[in-house]
Amino acid sequence: MSSSPSPTKVGPDRPGSGSSPELPGQGSAPAPVPAAAPATLRRTLKLRHLVFIGLAYMAPLAVFDMFGIVAAETGGHVPLAYLVVIVAVLFTAFSYSRMVRLFPIAGSAYTYAKEAINAHVGFLVGWAATLDYLLLPMINAILSAIYMGAVFPEVPFWVWVLLTVAICTVMNLIGVKLAASMNMLLVGIQLVVAVVFVTLTIINIVNGANGAEFTIRPFISSDVQLAAISAGAAILALSFLGFDAVSTLAEEAEKPERDIPRAIFIIIGVAGAFFITVTYLMQVLFPDVTLLGDIVGASPEIAKYIGGAAFQAIFVGGYMMAVLGCGITQQMSAARLLYAMGRDGALPKRLFSRINPRTGVPVVNVLIVAAIALTALFVDLDQAASMINFGAFIAFTFVNLSVIFVFFRFLKRRGPGAWLSFVLIPAVGVLINVWLWLSLDTVSMIIGGIWIALGTAYLLVKTRGFRAPAPDLTGPINIGMYE
Repeated sequence: MSSSPSPTKVGPDRPGSGSSPELPGQGSAPAPVPAAAPATLRRTLKLRHLVFIGLAYMAPLAVFDMFGIVAAETGGHVPLAYLVVIVAVLFTAFSYSRMVRLFPIAGSAYTYAKEAINAHVGFLVGWAATLDYLLLPMINAILSAIYMGAVFPEVPFWVWVLLTVAICTVMNLIGVKLAASMNMLLVGIQLVVAVVFVTLTIINIVNGANGAEFTIRPFISSDVQLAAISAGAAILALSFLGFDAVSTLAEEAEKPERDIPRAIFIIIGVAGAFFITVTYLMQVLFPDVTLLGDIVGASPEIAKYIGGAAFQAIFVGGYMMAVLGCGITQQMSAARLLYAMGRDGALPKRLFSRINPRTGVPVVNVLIVAAIALTALFVDLDQAASMINFGAFIAFTFVNLSVIFVFFRFLKRRGPGAWLSFVLIPAVGVLINVWLWLSLDTVSMIIGGIWIALGTAYLLVKTRGFRAPAPDLTGPINIGMYE
């Protein structure tokens, strides 16, 4: 593209800033790996590994998590809400693809905001994103209780929450790790269960079950309400967090500048098509989810409707494998995140950097994450999802803003193409993400606001009123999440 900007150094404080990375479209050799990259990381991940890791982190069966809640919220337009999310994510994915080429180092949104905007701003973006890692195990505990409760309704909700948290905690305390190959297996199992679910749903629709017929109503109808669609989309954004996780593996990918942008768009494309297809069929079969006995547990009920009790058991069994696999991995990631933040001085070292000498596990951190996960006993599923998305939308917004700051701070040649890809597209991404962020429920905004306030107060103390450098979060975001 003739208007592509010229090569530019991207900041004196950037690791390896002595070299001048080429901007996208230049066609020259990829930027060298920064000299400060951690020596413990090895470039072993190919494109297929990145794609499967992202899909595993997203969990394909997550499409069933929020269906009942969002169907009720949007008045039967879940596929339309997914389309809105996909548009928002694609704009943000474009910005991720820009930034990962400029900064092929780990850290994702935190690193991009730190390098392009300001180190203190970067810390707060990373702090907001940390909330996602800490709350994801809670989501898994809630989902486990909902799905197991559909099969065993006589067992109290709290029993399944405690059991799920206990299993994940024990597995982490003994040092069990899920490798990328296990992630592939879990994705495969989920896809098989989902394909059977889709097949049975289509058969029921063709046979006219529940008066169903194929229609465009799940996408468009006379009673569509923009506020309801945006509220549903704000909840469904949780389904796409996996593509963001892939960007944290920039120092472990063989060819990060090429493969991570490709992986991001492949993940969004595959997952988006899958989510829309499945929810369209479910919405066609049950346009009014209030007819179901349990809106929150709508998916297990639909599984029983289309395939009987036997398929419901298979469906819930397959789903529980995914829930436990994700729960173990997410609790491990959150505990290692706290450990690395303590090790690097971003959190108090005495508490968070302690390792069990026998197992090599940060025991205190695992127990802290388990305690947070137990809040599943007091939080609804839609509230939990909104709380997680609070940090996600902040991270997505600042990734888009980082591209704009790169344009004005570092680019020398600012042709029409550069204005389009470094300003206009990211600006649209900012507006969409802020719009979705403002659509979150009040409780989530309050809790998220408290979390940001705590981070700001801690940063003020740690930096003596912003006079000292912000604590470094590059380590924790990157620390071997998928070893």
